Amino acid sequence: MTTTAITGIGDLVTNHPGLGDGPLGRIRDAALVIEGDRIAWVGPSARVPATDTRHDAQGRAVIPGFVDSHSHLLFAGDRTEEFNARMEGRAYSAGGIRTTVAATRAATDAELEANLTRYLAEALRQGTTTFETKSGYGLTTADEERALRIASAHTDEVTYLGAHIVSPDHADDPAAYVDLVTGEMLDACAPHARWIDVFCEKGAFDGDQARAILTAGKAKGLVPRIHANQLSYGPGVQLAVELDAASADHCTHLTDADVDALAHSDTVATLLPGAEFSTRAEWPDARRLLDAGATVALSTDCNPGSSFTSSVPFCIALAVRDMGMTPDEALWSATAGGAKALRRTDVGHLAPGARADLALLDAPSHVHLAYRPGVPLVREVWRAGARAA
Repeated sequence: MTTTAITGIGDLVTNHPGLGDGPLGRIRDAALVIEGDRIAWVGPSARVPATDTRHDAQGRAVIPGFVDSHSHLLFAGDRTEEFNARMEGRAYSAGGIRTTVAATRAATDAELEANLTRYLAEALRQGTTTFETKSGYGLTTADEERALRIASAHTDEVTYLGAHIVSPDHADDPAAYVDLVTGEMLDACAPHARWIDVFCEKGAFDGDQARAILTAGKAKGLVPRIHANQLSYGPGVQLAVELDAASADHCTHLTDADVDALAHSDTVATLLPGAEFSTRAEWPDARRLLDAGATVALSTDCNPGSSFTSSVPFCIALAVRDMGMTPDEALWSATAGGAKALRRTDVGHLAPGARADLALLDAPSHVHLAYRPGVPLVREVWRAGARAA
């Protein structure tokens, strides 16, 4: 296999404390070697081994590629009017999803795939090399199945979210919709997905319904994750821990018992500051979770209704400014934290053996991601050992 050395790295974040300084395992004046699609070596530039080719980072910082563990990219249309009204004072609620459901059902497969690849390319240019995405805007068996089938051609991290809201077709009989989501729809969707998710919230699904849906998914081999405690206090976080969900996502309204449960479990608290930014809602308290010992991930929640951003750097800046995170913690959560939320060990870090996913920044350190919000600092992106953007 061809080997490539990236030399002249001003500040390399490995996310492996044994390889460098501090929790991020930082190495100054560093180099790394890629062999095939993997990291083969990291260390000081002065000791880089011979390779087939070399690439000079010219003093730039290098970080692991971002791992965006929560997005909703299978949709059509947008909700500009809703956003505009919200900025004029209307509150956000779960019901707005119905607008996107109508547009998505009307779209062709080609239109949905074109939208997906457009947003994936947009995210890649900003340093995202691993992403999860969900269904949830079709809410019929055929529409949910086709969304997952399209998504599975572009990522392994595909989530069945038939339980986004109760389908408008079953507005008068939510129990019948739960039966559909746990029966015929699940049977059609499970072959295309790795994960199952549910929006456990007022206006969507209550705790008992969410437990039934996630339990049915587990029986089909899907691993649970859950939209939990976004708009109000509720049972979502406790249910996530009970069912060993990979992540409880949003985590905005938490009791002390919720924080303690997350801190003493393998369930990652995935925070999605783009949603709070776009809905003018209360910010999640990342500091509270981190101080308790919970594992925290940061993701975009890219979706047309409540967080229409594909930019992890933007979310890092929000987390540092408004959620009590340090720049080091925010970067770790957007890389290694996202990997933990997807139960992946091959991404989110740059230790030997990891997939060679990395971003070169037009900055001397990763701190500039928060220090210079809104500035396009990602200069190059490498994915699976090849220059991708």
